[in-house]
Amino acid sequence: MADNATSPPWHALTAEQVAAEWKVDPSVGLSPEEVARRQTQYGRNEITRSSRHGLLVTFLLQFHQPLIYILLAATVVTLLMEEYIDAGVIFGVVLVNALVGMLQEHRAAKAIDALARAMIATATVRRGGQMVRVPSPELVPGDVVLLQSGDQVPADVRLIRVKDLRVSEAALTGESVPVEKAVEEMPAETPLADRKNLAFATALVTYGQATGIVVATGDRTEVGKIQRLISTADELATPLTREIARFSMWLMYVILGIAAFTFVVGLVHKTDVILLFHAAVALAVAMIPEGLPAAVTVVLAMGVRRMAARHAIIRKLPAVEALGSTSIICSDKTGTLTENQMTVQKIWAGGRLFSVSGTGYAPEGTIHPDDQQTDDITPVLECLRCGALCNDSRLVQKEGRWEIDGDPTEGALLVVARKAGLDEAKLATELPRIDAVPFESEHQYMATLHDAGEEWPRIVYLKGSVEKTLERCTGINPEEVHAVANEMGALGLRVLAFAQKELPPDQATLSHADVQTGLTFLGLQGMIDPPRAEAIHAVRECHRAGIRVKMITGDHATTAAAIAAQLGLGHPDGIDGHPPVITGQQLTRIPDEKLPAAATAASVFARVTPEQKLRLVKALQADGSVVAMTGDGVNDAPALKQADIGVAMGITGTEVAKDAADMVLTDDNFASIVAAVEEGRGVFDNLTKFIVWTLPTNLGQGLVILVAVMLGVTLPMLPVQVLWVNMATAIFLGMTLTFEPKEPGLMDRPPRDPKQSFITPELLRRMVLVGLAMLAGAFGLFTYETEYGPWAGTEHGLTVGRTVAVSVFILVQSAYLLNCRRLRQSVFGEGFWNNPWVFAGIATMLLTQALIVYTPVLNIAFHTAPMPLAAWLRVLAVAVGVFIVVEIETWLVNRYQHATG
Repeated sequence: MADNATSPPWHALTAEQVAAEWKVDPSVGLSPEEVARRQTQYGRNEITRSSRHGLLVTFLLQFHQPLIYILLAATVVTLLMEEYIDAGVIFGVVLVNALVGMLQEHRAAKAIDALARAMIATATVRRGGQMVRVPSPELVPGDVVLLQSGDQVPADVRLIRVKDLRVSEAALTGESVPVEKAVEEMPAETPLADRKNLAFATALVTYGQATGIVVATGDRTEVGKIQRLISTADELATPLTREIARFSMWLMYVILGIAAFTFVVGLVHKTDVILLFHAAVALAVAMIPEGLPAAVTVVLAMGVRRMAARHAIIRKLPAVEALGSTSIICSDKTGTLTENQMTVQKIWAGGRLFSVSGTGYAPEGTIHPDDQQTDDITPVLECLRCGALCNDSRLVQKEGRWEIDGDPTEGALLVVARKAGLDEAKLATELPRIDAVPFESEHQYMATLHDAGEEWPRIVYLKGSVEKTLERCTGINPEEVHAVANEMGALGLRVLAFAQKELPPDQATLSHADVQTGLTFLGLQGMIDPPRAEAIHAVRECHRAGIRVKMITGDHATTAAAIAAQLGLGHPDGIDGHPPVITGQQLTRIPDEKLPAAATAASVFARVTPEQKLRLVKALQADGSVVAMTGDGVNDAPALKQADIGVAMGITGTEVAKDAADMVLTDDNFASIVAAVEEGRGVFDNLTKFIVWTLPTNLGQGLVILVAVMLGVTLPMLPVQVLWVNMATAIFLGMTLTFEPKEPGLMDRPPRDPKQSFITPELLRRMVLVGLAMLAGAFGLFTYETEYGPWAGTEHGLTVGRTVAVSVFILVQSAYLLNCRRLRQSVFGEGFWNNPWVFAGIATMLLTQALIVYTPVLNIAFHTAPMPLAAWLRVLAVAVGVFIVVEIETWLVNRYQHATG
């Protein structure tokens, strides 16, 4: 008996060989005793849920990050300084971030659970000669299963008897229309999507009946293999998390190094060890950007809100920024780039070719001749009437959306008839159906008999494959029809032929013999699942933004290439000798070391398996590209998880795809990706603005303390004052940058290199410039107040000097905030007033600082003292001076870049 773990290629065996392998008589089925034995041997027909960390461990792992180490160090430091409130605030930030991260990871891990839920159904099986209904988890290999329209396939089944069976496998293979099934054995190398004699677990039977033998259950089904791929796909860090981790490690080493250097310098100067310890602690606190984690969370959360307004729901916060860095979008075709609604686009009738406008199931559009000689569409009406009447589907409107109840191909025929003014319900009243010959795979056609009224001949309408229809027609030129059909096929269209015949008025039944010959050919209709109109524009926008778009689909190469051409994807002749379209069979022959080059050059990948989708994403990531993967099916889930950002469809997407994704599109519209990319780039800009704005403060404060130690003078700022500057400015000033609108030309830039640091050399130069200016202003004015001010040489003079130093940082940060609203141009330009939060934040910060300076209680808490007006004017002069210097520096840089091209 076959082993479920190492099974032969079931599609390559005959039905008799499959039955023999599993030792089952299909007419009787397994005995109850044999079922029990096999359940013990093979286990239940369920997908194993992978073990994962519990909530507690997941929560604790959130602290295992360099930036969190710094914040925990800040907490310890402030506790040592007995500043318990500040310590509580800092640790509160850490705690909130950990809780959010834990909940995100827990939610993401539900993908496999959703896949397991998708397997739960009931099945009709033959056991011990009796037909019984059993829960699908109780099925075993060798069970004889009966399938009919509406059933969910309960396991992987080798079909042994089929009657007009069609199965929708779009979620598993990407096939855009239901697949017609057969029983004949097939070559062993047949790709998964072309194995017509197999029905796969979780697929839906849309038409017909069949009997089959279960050949794989649970984890060994094709959908079970996808579960393993989801488990093994890497949980990649986004550019943001990678950059934050890199920056945090660097910052931690710098802080520790400078603190140690400060301590050593103090020892050389024979400074008191306790004072040195306080100075080192103050320096470490000064250089830790306590507001950064909160700013990252708020900036990303703002991005989430903006994206939600543009039909993109973010499930994992870092995905917001990752979209802005995306350099390649790998998109599933069916339902993502296309409507997932078959649409007739070409009609050939009366020797003339007609085009049909409009897409999808909405009966909106026109029919017009390609030769432009006349607008008369009379030649096509009988062809359309045939398609509408020889039809078992219904066009219905639900909640404002047009949908098809039945086969998508037949639905397309109803829609195009409506576009010509032919309503199927009215036609059915005028020509009621009397009998029908249903579609069967071996005959490749369907025919219906209609009553045209008393004394009138009865009419037979037939639709089917071009080959089978033409051999039944008379008075035609088959070569001409085949030539037109081939031209339509080259456009990726699925072509059906239509014919009619008259029978005696009293004939009440219809048989295959009645349509064997003597039919009149009516025409051809070519249909396709068309690209979304907005997707065409979205692809163009992606190219303008320097983002490459690649189609990865389970559909046929010809169809995929035709859709790609309409979308404007790739180069029709390929790049560097690589073909523009690569099939799944070709992929198997490309070694791993050559795949990155081939994957980069190609724009379409057709008939690919879930394993190959995952392999392609990994190959594209190999050169450092940031890859986004969109999709809606179970087959997309592993690649969605592997990608830097996975994007699932909210309407047509499976729960498995949604749970594996980082982002869900509520309108299933590829164009929403472009909007999300734009928002992502805006998020990264605002995050960069915050970092460029906040780090000079940390640098300036650190330098003030370092210089004081090196010179052996009193510290110009105390740790509590440093914490006040860091936290207050981050809240009242820095957070206002999260509301900053997107800068002009955002989508004209190429994607950001993920290897490039947040801080470019130009921005680093600006930060050092501002940090040094803060050092000079704070230390200079502190020295002036303590040595030349009204209270020079007194304890009060020292307190006033420290208050002035704190105020320098507050006012310079307020002025510098305006500079940072634009990273690449002067702040004085279009949009100066478009963020009122900035001005409200500055006003609130100045008012709060005034309270710190002039309120007795706060004077005691923060070791401050009232400042005279002259001191305020000196501080204001420093702030305005820094603002002017930064504006001049920006102007000079822009002028230099303009001059050098």
